[in-house]
Amino acid sequence: MTIKLLCIGKTDNRELKQLIEVYKNRLQFYNKFEIEIIPDLKKTKNLDENQQKEKEGELILGKVQNSDYLVILDENGKEFSSEKFSAYIQKRLNSGLKQLIFVIGGPYGFSEAVYQRSDAKVALSQMTFSHQMVRLFFTEQLYRAFTILKNEPYHHR
Repeated sequence: MTIKLLCIGKTDNRELKQLIEVYKNRLQFYNKFEIEIIPDLKKTKNLDENQQKEKEGELILGKVQNSDYLVILDENGKEFSSEKFSAYIQKRLNSGLKQLIFVIGGPYGFSEAVYQRSDAKVALSQMTFSHQMVRLFFTEQLYRAFTILKNEPYHHR
């Protein structure tokens, strides 16, 4: 199974990019993991929030196949401890999926079409983080999940 993190917009911060790359590279040891960036929309001055969400939603859904399991990272999603998140990942691994996609939306969230297509919603925290920080936190937590599954010492209980 491939696990993919789909994101709207690039990360400008060099230090964040480096840290994300560290965890992305570590994850390759456990599972195929990709990060795909959907470029920011151009000419958004004349778009209201809903129009921008709709356009971003079309781009997101254009990257998703019918057979993919789509999880949106959403502040109203289910929260997990690191141990429970690792069990969640294991359940997805055992299900025979070809691709598990986690998606970070744009600045205004997700369109209704993305909500309708999603198979699950996961919240990393009740706190609000920048979209760039969420990429790092998610990638680190996914790495942590695999180390928990392998009973490795990265995650100290």
